[in-house]
Formats: sequence, C-alpha cells, structure tokens
Amino acid sequence: EKEMETVTEEKTGWFKKDRLFTGGDLTLGFSNGTTSLGASPYFGYSINKYLDVAVSFNFNYTSQRDYYILGDKARQTLYGPGTFIRVYPLKFLFAQAQYEHNFIRFKYLPANNSGYEKFTERVSANSFLVGAGYAGGRGDGNNSFYYFSVSWDIIKNKNSPYVDGLGRSIPIIRAGYNIALFQGRR
Repeated sequence: EKEMETVTEEKTGWFKKDRLFTGGDLTLGFSNGTTSLGASPYFGYSINKYLDVAVSFNFNYTSQRDYYILGDKARQTLYGPGTFIRVYPLKFLFAQAQYEHNFIRFKYLPANNSGYEKFTERVSANSFLVGAGYAGGRGDGNNSFYYFSVSWDIIKNKNSPYVDGLGRSIPIIRAGYNIALFQGRR
C-alpha cells in the first residue's frame, strides 16, 4: 500500500496581509505660555523584521500667549499627509525618518490697546523629521507594541510647526501604539 503524501503550498508572493499594521501617536508639548496637542494615525506594512513603512495623517493645534507682546495670543491649526520609514537595529529600538506636508492656519489675536492688528494667514510647509525611539513589547511574532520617540525637523522651513521663531528645530516627542492587523490568522 502506498502512503498518501500531503503537499502544502505556501504563498510565495511579496504581499502578506499579516504584515499590515495600523496605529497612531499623540503629540503633547508644553512650555512657558505654549500648549501643543496633536494626533497622527497611520497605516503601514512590515517589509521584514527590521523595516516598516507607513502613510500617515497629521493634525495639530498650538496655542501661544505673549507671542509678540504681553497679553496677545497666537493660535495655529495644521493638518496634512505624511509617510515614514522605521528601521529596527534591535527589536526594541528604532530609527525613523518621516516626511510631512502640513497645511497651516495661523491666527493672531492682539492684546487690548496694543496697536497691533488681528490677522489670519494660511501657509504650507514641508518637514522632514529624523529621530529615534523605543518600542516596548515588540518581538518575533508580535507587531503590536507601544512606543516613544523623539525627532527633529532637519529641513527647518520657516513655516514648519517644528521650528521656533529663530529657525531652530524643536524636539518632537511622541508616544503611540502600533497594532498588528491579521496577525495569527493564516
């Protein structure tokens, strides 16, 4: 009697749905008279265990008092698309490069009797953020994890939300969660 062999065919295509992920991060910034709040959801693909790519959307709001003089206020709302690449030299450590194009609405509210005029302007700016982060809980077979990162805008466009009035890059601190999609459902 001849034994029957079972042959299992394995998908050899480049796309594997268990490598898809989603997630997002929060941006919080506080300094003397300034508050910055934001969120950036993303959707991506793990090319291998060392490399992730994703597309993102960015939304941030910043409020600042005493912008030009004592008692005035400035408010900025920005949104825009982006993309990033993360490289993991170690399973818990990553380097990240992120490109963003931000559409920005800036509103100035002068102090009473200051002589300044109220105004609103709309601009856009490209930013290229480079930095590093920590991925907690990431490992072989697990692409759901939390992370913390810090980055700087190396383009330093004068309209970038990530530079100060003197053109210096401000550190961007983000925390978020990466969620694996379809993992373990083969």
